[in-house]
Amino acid sequence: MTTVGLPGSLADWGPAALSAVAVAGYLVVGEPLVGHVLHRRFEGRLRTEDGARRAFYGRLLVLEWGLAALALVVWLSAPGVDAAAVGLRWPRSWPGPVALAATVLVLGFVVVSTRALRSGGLARAAEVRRPGEGRHAEPAVHATLALLPRTTAERRLFTLVGVTAGVCEEWLYRGFLLAVVAAVGGGLPTPALVAIGALAFGLAHAYQGVAGIVTTGVLGGVMAGLYLGTGSLLLPVVLHALIDLRFLLVPTSALPDVVRRPT
Repeated sequence: MTTVGLPGSLADWGPAALSAVAVAGYLVVGEPLVGHVLHRRFEGRLRTEDGARRAFYGRLLVLEWGLAALALVVWLSAPGVDAAAVGLRWPRSWPGPVALAATVLVLGFVVVSTRALRSGGLARAAEVRRPGEGRHAEPAVHATLALLPRTTAERRLFTLVGVTAGVCEEWLYRGFLLAVVAAVGGGLPTPALVAIGALAFGLAHAYQGVAGIVTTGVLGGVMAGLYLGTGSLLLPVVLHALIDLRFLLVPTSALPDVVRRPT
């Protein structure tokens, strides 16, 4: 049986059904492709433009809030889908033992990965390729490392990016997407919804490679479990934002020289 509160059929979306499916389809199929193109362009500009990282943060803010607003308009056009059906309410219960254990593991991962980033170990292990050079010409920077802020101005803007990711991505990939999937599936069990949420979120980070897809997929599954277990997006939003904002704890000295830009 479908998790309590989620739409039971596509008819619940009423006149917004087609639009809801289209936006959900973009999140699953279109977002990985768009993300890949945007990040490849960003990494190319990063080595030649002083403001490339700040400009990229700005584009992320516009894109994420724009897509979140579009999904919000679609939801508001669906008379049969109330706020509780998309997680816009206070938690109705505490997470169950499985979701709670998964959350503790995620927090442990956050602590370990943050320490590794602060030590500079991941930066030294990363490999960077420059355009026009051979495959093994130089160590390349992992896509995540390239995104991290170096200057004070970048850190200020990245703070907004981290909060935006917590709010917009949880609304899009947990609240909105799972409501559409539940409606299309017509009675999918919670484990299936968690798996679909994990897969969609992992694919959205395909630009990070296989390891990135797996890591973010696991995180997405945990967030989906927390959401479905509590009936609210509140805890996933807070946890997601904290996971992203932890990068502010990484000093510039621990990041690769090749991607540093002057202020």
